[in-house]
Amino acid sequence: MKDKILIIAPHPDDEILGCGGSICKHIAKGDEVYVCIVTHAEPPLYTEHTSDEIQIQARKCHKMLGVKETIFLDFPCVMLETVDRYILNDAILNVVKRIGPDEVFIPHYGDIQKDHQLIADACMVSLRPKYGLKVKKIFGYETMSETAWNAPNIQNEFIPNYFVDISEFLKRKQEALSIYTSQVGEFPDARSLEAIEALAKYRGALMNMKAAEAFMLIRELR
Repeated sequence: MKDKILIIAPHPDDEILGCGGSICKHIAKGDEVYVCIVTHAEPPLYTEHTSDEIQIQARKCHKMLGVKETIFLDFPCVMLETVDRYILNDAILNVVKRIGPDEVFIPHYGDIQKDHQLIADACMVSLRPKYGLKVKKIFGYETMSETAWNAPNIQNEFIPNYFVDISEFLKRKQEALSIYTSQVGEFPDARSLEAIEALAKYRGALMNMKAAEAFMLIRELR
């Protein structure tokens, strides 16, 4: 039986950085994967060309992977705190209600980027066990260049307790990320293909695997 997997990403490329291997693994298994990108790079902070280019790259990336649907909510990037909380909460809740996912992946609430924090909070509000929702698992994912750069304290720390073997899918994850040409840098940039490989191998070595993605299992329904 197919599962429905929903990845909620603050910005295009977060879904690949945090869950790219897991996305590949779910699709290979026959599951339906949906990606919801919450923000949009809008003028005057970004040019219209940049905004359009990033969305084109996201669609191309998701099509290559076999993502069932890409959803753009188009909230203002790096200005999300200007949006009323109930509007953001409702927008994410509407996506969750429409898809009815079995598993949901959300950004880690301790990330340094404010968009990530606000979206993580909004996701947890929208994923409350209400409205007839029966989400089986909720995961927090780590994002290179965001998760490890916040001021160290116990609330911000990413403490993984769930590992997914992506040994067969690491190269595919790197291929997907390379489509985001506007976002990927050269090593030692945190958003480089080499850095992604290094993290995957490190997470894999923790569990005696060649490569893995690590998550915080936030809630599970059995």
